[in-house]
Amino acid sequence: MTTPPVALPEPWDQIRQVSFSGSGSPGASDRSLRLVCNQRESAAAKSFDLLRTRLLHTLKDRGWRRVAVTAPLSGCGTTFSAVNLALSLARVPGRRTILMDMNFRHPGVAAAMGLATPTGSGENGGLASFLSGATRMEEQLVRPLPSLAVGANDVPDQNAAELLHGANCAAAIDEMMQSSGAHTALFDLPPVLEHDDTVAFLPQVDAVLLISDGTATTAAHLAACEKMLAGHTQLLGVVLNRAQRSEMPLD
Repeated sequence: MTTPPVALPEPWDQIRQVSFSGSGSPGASDRSLRLVCNQRESAAAKSFDLLRTRLLHTLKDRGWRRVAVTAPLSGCGTTFSAVNLALSLARVPGRRTILMDMNFRHPGVAAAMGLATPTGSGENGGLASFLSGATRMEEQLVRPLPSLAVGANDVPDQNAAELLHGANCAAAIDEMMQSSGAHTALFDLPPVLEHDDTVAFLPQVDAVLLISDGTATTAAHLAACEKMLAGHTQLLGVVLNRAQRSEMPLD
């Protein structure tokens, strides 16, 4: 009698699960690192849920899955926005979300989420090792929630643009999206006007969500970003942070 083969767990289930309190970094005093996922009735949490719903409608209509989250300049709250949007997406039943910290200049997703062990530490050699093809997805990503996988990083790299330009990076992202079965992937990227990292990575995404600071971002900043993004990818819209309303023209 032939013994039937044992079914192996799918790649998503092989991603290591880690503890996650949802309260953000324990020592964070900066408001930009505080998560709103446990404050479901707050205006901020409701704004992220509304952004999530509008985003999902647009992605479904256009068949998109990969979204870059960036800003004109530093300090606009890109990581804060990307993390809270990812947590909101992860609450949608039956959907898998991936959040990747692609800001090699100032990686901050692990700190923002209060993850005890950043995925870039240890023998894996950081997120760069995964993007170069040396590390498998199951070894690099972690799952703070059953429906959310995070590729965090604690190894800054000032030569990130060259890494993001490479064919190995494109292959690693393609393989991750295929094997994970993720419905949506958010990529937290450096400011558009400060480094060429984001422009280098644009071929790997379907669209860009631009985060602006209501107290500092100018119309000239936004116009410069639109000019740099033109011809490379689609601009989903502009989210106005530190203000009373968000502009999100997703149609």
